[in-house]
Amino acid sequence: MTRDNEKELGKEQKNFSNAIIVLGLLLAIGMASAAFILGVQAKRAVSGQQSITVKGLAEKPISADSATWMLNIGVTDAEQRGALEKLATERKVLEAFLIKQGLPKDTWDWSVEGIADHYEEIFIKDTPRQVRKGFDAYQSVVISSKDLDKITQANQAVLRLRADNHPITAQPPQYLVSGLEQVKMSLIADATKNARSRATEFVKQDGVKVGVMKSANQGAFYILAKGGEASDDSYGGTYDKSTIEKTARVVVTIVYNIE
Repeated sequence: MTRDNEKELGKEQKNFSNAIIVLGLLLAIGMASAAFILGVQAKRAVSGQQSITVKGLAEKPISADSATWMLNIGVTDAEQRGALEKLATERKVLEAFLIKQGLPKDTWDWSVEGIADHYEEIFIKDTPRQVRKGFDAYQSVVISSKDLDKITQANQAVLRLRADNHPITAQPPQYLVSGLEQVKMSLIADATKNARSRATEFVKQDGVKVGVMKSANQGAFYILAKGGEASDDSYGGTYDKSTIEKTARVVVTIVYNIE
């Protein structure tokens, strides 16, 4: 082999070595870049899978602004005609009472008169039996008013009618709140804020932060008597109608991503 050939061969070997080195560097850089990208993606994937579930609570006092009150009349007579006449007489007594209590006729809603057989229990040879004796006539009226004080006072005064032997009974007034949907929506907004505050408090020691909301679920909507507590088995919520002053309460369950 001539000297020129040897130089040419040496040059080719040197170029080949340099190419191998460059190729190795490129492969190393490529592998490092791939590892970095995969690491970032893996971190994001793990981060996306981490979440926290919290409950948010909001409540506020509300007051009833209307009331309904039902009263019933029930009389008995040996004849149907006599029963209906007694019913008409007692209805006039009740109407006079309502007017005296400041509840005008436009707040009344009378039901249709009803009549049915009247039964009494008698004993025949120590055996009880139901025997028809005359007829029962009955009717009810529902009072609807925004004057809650008058409804409350009338409910207390109706016992006087019973004391005077008038066959009139009254159910407890029902105190109602209008605009409950608006009340609920405002409480949901406040409960959502409360849930995020709780989530932030839970994770602040771990060096992470609360991310976007993944899911949200509204729990029961409660209208409770003032100072009342919700029952654990009241899944669909409760609506107290026995008191004027109430507490509205909403609970939400929210899942947040952790970043």
